[in-house]
Amino acid sequence: KVYSEIEVGSWFTKSRIVAITGSNGKTTTTSWLADMWAREGRSHYVGGNIGTAFAGLVASQEPGYDMLLEVSSFQLDHIHSFKPFVSAILNVTPDHLNRYQNSFDKYTSSKMRIMENQDKGDYFIYNYDDPVLKERLSGSGIRPDGPIMLPFSMLDEVSRGAFVRNGTIYLNLNGQEEEIMPVSQVRLQGTHNLYNGLAASMTARVAEISKDAIRESLSAFEGVEHRLELVRIHQGVRYINDSKATNVNSVWFALRTYNTPIVLILGGRDKGNDYKELIPEIKEKVHTIIAIGEGKNEIHRQLGDVVPYMYDAASMQQAVLIAEKKARKGEIVLLSPACASFDMFDGFEHRGNMFKQIVNQL
Repeated sequence: KVYSEIEVGSWFTKSRIVAITGSNGKTTTTSWLADMWAREGRSHYVGGNIGTAFAGLVASQEPGYDMLLEVSSFQLDHIHSFKPFVSAILNVTPDHLNRYQNSFDKYTSSKMRIMENQDKGDYFIYNYDDPVLKERLSGSGIRPDGPIMLPFSMLDEVSRGAFVRNGTIYLNLNGQEEEIMPVSQVRLQGTHNLYNGLAASMTARVAEISKDAIRESLSAFEGVEHRLELVRIHQGVRYINDSKATNVNSVWFALRTYNTPIVLILGGRDKGNDYKELIPEIKEKVHTIIAIGEGKNEIHRQLGDVVPYMYDAASMQQAVLIAEKKARKGEIVLLSPACASFDMFDGFEHRGNMFKQIVNQL
């Protein structure tokens, strides 16, 4: 049989496992948890789909450390008994469909496996506002012998879980509402980051992280590299590195974050993307698209008539130089590719670092 390394790692540890998955926000949320654990002074390791492989953490583990894991659908495809104490699904949107025979249902089923071995002593945290999760978890989707279900929502005041009321974040774990802090005081901006913060807060509270540590983290955590990262302001133009945006939904969230005109660098190894989902946001904010990588032709086909200006670039350097010419003072140059990076780079980190290096040399 074939097993993923997170499965094998789980055979050799008695540590509590906290596992985070979702199409978008996994790295930010897992890193946010690490910040909360650190502020509480709680011993922990961070790894899985980021940093060190879970099996590598287990090989050097110390007793009493919690395992905070980012988990991908690829890793969940080959689990057997992997059983987190707390699992969370942030959202499910089309991604990696080239791996799943272009079936969104198969991709969703892979994500849902994160909870398949959990029982009544465990916790499952999920996005109540996500229509895909809502449908999957209604009626027969809820196992009577399964984990305790804790939703998080910005749209509804859920009876148990995390929610927003009158601009303030609340948690309710055991029938007791706890006021955490005003949304306006959360350091990371954007609707997507508020969802990540709600998921992280609920996960931390389940693991008995104090309200004070959660508040401190929500008000101070600055995010992760390659995710809406401000590189520099050059001649009045903000250069934003969002190289970790490897699917269309990530780019949609990125565009929603800003209200100024944008020059968008898009492309890479296409994964069966439907770029047309971006058209309303692009029409409103983007005046120039610079297409890179193997996905150039598909980007032209789907978005060629949507923006006033469309350019091809053979390299990241050429893309940045074109962007510098097209962007005016007060605007944004946004690298948010919607694609994998392996056609031109070793990974999204390599792509983002190359972008930053070139921008800092302007």
